[in-house]
Amino acid sequence: MGKTIAEKIFAAHLRDQPSKENMVLELDAVFCHEITTPIAIMDLMEKGMDKVYDNTKIKAVIDHVTPAKDSKTAMQGKIMRDWAKRHDIKDFFDIGANGVCHALFPEKGFARPGYTIIMGDSHTCTHGAFGAFAAGVGTTDLEVGIYKGVCSFREPKTMKVTLAGTMPKGVTAKDAILAIIKNISVNGATDRVIEFVGPVVDAMTMAARMTLCNMAVEAGATCGICMPDKVTAEYLWPFIQEDYTSIDDAIQDFAKWHSDTDAEYSQVIEIDVTSLTPQVTFDFKPDQVKDVADLAGSPIDQVYIGSCTNGRIEDLRDAASILKGKTLAAGVRGIVTPATPAIYSQALEEGIIKIFMDAGFCVLNPTCGACLGMSSGVLAEGEVCASTTNRNFNGRMGKGGMVHLMSPFSAAAAAITGVITDPRDYLV
Repeated sequence: MGKTIAEKIFAAHLRDQPSKENMVLELDAVFCHEITTPIAIMDLMEKGMDKVYDNTKIKAVIDHVTPAKDSKTAMQGKIMRDWAKRHDIKDFFDIGANGVCHALFPEKGFARPGYTIIMGDSHTCTHGAFGAFAAGVGTTDLEVGIYKGVCSFREPKTMKVTLAGTMPKGVTAKDAILAIIKNISVNGATDRVIEFVGPVVDAMTMAARMTLCNMAVEAGATCGICMPDKVTAEYLWPFIQEDYTSIDDAIQDFAKWHSDTDAEYSQVIEIDVTSLTPQVTFDFKPDQVKDVADLAGSPIDQVYIGSCTNGRIEDLRDAASILKGKTLAAGVRGIVTPATPAIYSQALEEGIIKIFMDAGFCVLNPTCGACLGMSSGVLAEGEVCASTTNRNFNGRMGKGGMVHLMSPFSAAAAAITGVITDPRDYLV
């Protein structure tokens, strides 16, 4: 019997197996940010276990509240800085060099095919787009990962989701993943890996694949994963070119991380996206999704474009293509957050930042703050946000606020009309 990519990665990294269900894996990387890691650092210090298993495999960033907004967040940053200095962690990204972790770390080449990665952040599943097993973990598992370089997981079960057909104009990976979550529900992939395959996935950029995998957790999945291929190799080439004689050689090597044709899956789903339209959430669960047309005309107070889901250069280009030459609707606040300094710089060079500013947007430094209601765009009670983020839980972006998740195209269209709007009416 063949194996899925997740099963292959588990087999290659297995350190111990105390029981059939419990598999202890060696880790290729431990990612850290300043919200969850300081707790682990302080606990390890109190236990007299202040060390890291390999300072070249620890990647750390301050990205949720940056710069600090108060004494508490300043202390979280200080704990991270002191820890990084104490252990000579080279890949530590502080203010000015930092960015949203799940955009910055792939941009630096830290996610690779066949890797095992953990982080104290539920959207770590984003990195599965590179053919890696990447999972969010709790504080105890994070501590063990930092200290010993291992993590325990249950035996992986995989759900295969095939995206067939052709993606229509104005419909994006964000719309596809919202449609998938609507189809399988917020619990539909609990304790599963979602393997995204099919011609539509094959045609996606790495940015689009990261959007797909990023929201796998919203269906309950431990990880979302894509097969590494030419798109993956070309993205990673600056970081792997000394390991391979050519991109074709890298592609051939990556194939060892493809699922076998006779692999077994817990569930197989096929979705034809040919007739898919822009999607949007309503109420307070990520599987409460409708066609944008069904909510058209619903008023909004704020538009947020950014996050680990949709803050990459392709996302900013999509939004700017609608915003160019237009301005925010009266009474609507617009906030845009490029996900990394490199993305910000590229957006400046391409004139995208000017388009946003001319439209009336506030352009912020890379930060996660608004997405979880910590800073830089928190909603007041009763306010509504059209957002390119990943969660619409009650109070997610501010107590009593409502979040409608949508693509950058849809968010930009809402920005200029002041209501939820089908973006296809504004595409050239």
